[in-house]
Amino acid sequence: MAKKKTDNTENVLHSELDLPDDERDRALRPLRLDEFLGQKEMKENLSIFIKAARARGESLDHVFLTGPPGLGKTTLAHIIANEMGVDFIETSAPALDKPKDLVGILTNLKSKAVFFIDEIHRLKPAIEEMLYIAMEDYELDWIIGQGPAARTMRLPIRPFTLAGATTKAGMVASPLVSRFGITCHFSLYQSEDIAAIIRRSAGIMDIKIDDEAVALLSCSSRFTPRVTNRLLRRMRDFAQVSEKNSIINLELIRYGLQKLQIDNLGLEKQDREILKMIIERYNGGPVGADTLAISVGDTVDTLEDFYEPYLIQAGLIERTSRGRMATALAYRHLNLQGSRGRDEENRFLF
Repeated sequence: MAKKKTDNTENVLHSELDLPDDERDRALRPLRLDEFLGQKEMKENLSIFIKAARARGESLDHVFLTGPPGLGKTTLAHIIANEMGVDFIETSAPALDKPKDLVGILTNLKSKAVFFIDEIHRLKPAIEEMLYIAMEDYELDWIIGQGPAARTMRLPIRPFTLAGATTKAGMVASPLVSRFGITCHFSLYQSEDIAAIIRRSAGIMDIKIDDEAVALLSCSSRFTPRVTNRLLRRMRDFAQVSEKNSIINLELIRYGLQKLQIDNLGLEKQDREILKMIIERYNGGPVGADTLAISVGDTVDTLEDFYEPYLIQAGLIERTSRGRMATALAYRHLNLQGSRGRDEENRFLF
C-alpha cells in the first residue's frame, strides 16, 4: 500500500501521516501493559481479561481497537501478544486483496496467536464475510472447483485472537463489530500522561529535559503519543545543532516550536489558515467542506482526515449540517474578532 510521505519539517503534528520516523517510534513503544501509559480504565479491564484467558489456557477474545490515529492501537495489539506469550502476525486491510491471502495467513497461525489487521474498515466484503466464520467457529469456508462442479469445503484453523484497529469505527460493518468480544476505545491522553510519556521517551533516547519544557511540549503535542515523540526528536535536533544546551529547557522548546510554526495549542500553519479562512472570508461560517478545501488549497479528504479531527476535538470548529463554523475559542486563540465571536462570547455571560 502506498503511504503518504512528507517533509519532516512540515506536518510534524499530524499523526495520520506516515513519516519516516515511524521506524524510530517502534523503539519507544512499551512492550508490557504496566509500561503502557494512559488509558487507565481500558488498560485495567484488559489486564483482567488477559489474566483470565491465560488462567483458562484459552486464546483471548477478539479485540476491537478504535480511536484517533497515534494513540497506541498498534502498540496495544503488540502488548496483548506479549502478555499472552503468543505469536503476533500483523497486516493491513488493503494488503488483503483476495480471499486466498486471508486463508494463507489463518491456516498458518499458531494456536492462540494474535492476528492484527490495521485499517479494518477497509476490508473487502468477500474477505470480511470469511472472517465471520473464522472468528466464531475457527473454520474457513473454501470453494473448490468452478461452475456446477464447485463445492464448499470447511477448513479448521487453530484458535486465535483477531485484533482489528480502525480510526473510523462507523465504517466497520455491524456483523463484524458484533463478533468482537472486547472493545477498546482510545481517547486523547491527559496532560499528565503525555508528560510521563515525554519523560519515558527522553530516558530511552538519553535526553535531558526540565519540567517547564515538559509542560510546554505536552500542551503542544495534541495529547497524542506519536506526535509527542516526533516533537521530542525535533527538539533534540535543535538542541544538538545549537551546541548551547546539554539539556532541553523552556527556552529551547519555545525556539523549536517557533521554527516549526507550532503554537501552544499544537496548531500548525495550515491549521491556523483553515481557521482564518472560516473567520475572515466566511464570517465564521458555516462553510461547506468542498468550498473550504478549495479555499485553503487542499483536497476534501485531506481536510476531513488530517486537519478537522483535532480542530473539532480542541473545540475550535463545529461541524454542522450547514457546514463548518468557527467557535469563540478559535477567535480568541487567533486574537481575531468578529460578529460571531462577540455573539458567542456574550452568550456565556448570561
